[in-house]
Amino acid sequence: MEEDLNSLREEIDAVDSQIVSLYKQRMQLSGQIADTKIASGKGVYDRGREREKIERICSMADDNFTRTGLRELFSQLMSMSRMLQYQKLTEKGVRGSLPFIRLDHLETDGARVVYQGVEGAYSEKAVIQYFGQDVDRVHVETFRDAMNVIADGAADYAVLPIENSSAGIVAQNYDMLAEFENYIVADVIVKIEHCLLGLPEAKISDIRYVYSHAQALAQCRSYLEAHYSMEPCEVENTAVAAKKVKEDGKANQAAIASEVSAGIYGLKVLDRNISLSEENFTRFIVVTNQRVFQKDAKKISISFQLPHEEGSLYRLMSHFIFNGLNMTKIESRPILGRPWEYQFFVDFEGNLGESAVKNAIRGIRDDSRNLRILGNY
Repeated sequence: MEEDLNSLREEIDAVDSQIVSLYKQRMQLSGQIADTKIASGKGVYDRGREREKIERICSMADDNFTRTGLRELFSQLMSMSRMLQYQKLTEKGVRGSLPFIRLDHLETDGARVVYQGVEGAYSEKAVIQYFGQDVDRVHVETFRDAMNVIADGAADYAVLPIENSSAGIVAQNYDMLAEFENYIVADVIVKIEHCLLGLPEAKISDIRYVYSHAQALAQCRSYLEAHYSMEPCEVENTAVAAKKVKEDGKANQAAIASEVSAGIYGLKVLDRNISLSEENFTRFIVVTNQRVFQKDAKKISISFQLPHEEGSLYRLMSHFIFNGLNMTKIESRPILGRPWEYQFFVDFEGNLGESAVKNAIRGIRDDSRNLRILGNY
């Protein structure tokens, strides 16, 4: 029995050696095809030919298991062939369409920065942390207002929250990154230290209604559940909540906001550190309407849609693998009007000036729909 097993393994080894030899031969031919396409100006990806070829190969199978295996094998082989061709394009100096201008540094002197909320908001803290205390800053009511302000050129940059370490993404801002022709040029991480704020005469036992932004309420969920008499009430912003409590003048109301907001709006800190975790951080993005990136940028954000078919996301991920790029985040958001189809958002390490990044983006553009580079920062 052991001899039979060893014999079969030797046969598999021999077949594997043939596969390696044939793989090398196929890649050499793919390289020659790339040279021909470059000389003639033809594109790398011929979607119709690839589908036709895969269907022809699958028709040679005798059963579903083999058919599925052949489809996967030849899909990967053709994907690897395309990646080799993209590398050849870069080596020959054929540039992809990446209309971003590289800067030595961002122009921030005299810049006008917009954020959502009112004075004392965590977004304002992010603005000050990145641009400095003396920056010209203006606040607006909604995130959409902020995106519109920079799209119209009324401000140079907007600072928007994009994700929290305990409550997750700010979904609305992800959606607007895909909607607006605005671009991420930096990000800044802010430590979030939520407090329960009330009127000077209020006590914790008085509080019935707690106002804050939905993210802040989520970040303090355990605290609110422990104080079951407190009813969470959503408003546009943490600082807006503090302002409301002050203006309403009711001792049974409180806000979840920063201690800075307490000082600005004349409120008392009823309780400190009420988040789910003491290690509570929010990442904010700095957005502009210019297609620019700094020369030392290290992270790229993109968005895209995929054909609603088996294996489409899996195949797209291979462009990161074969170009040696580290994908650090992936999110999906539903596409309005197209049930069960999604817009994908991916962050990965790299700089738009790097060959590996250019190769990957070429391939992702061919394998996806509506690819957008959201920024390099």
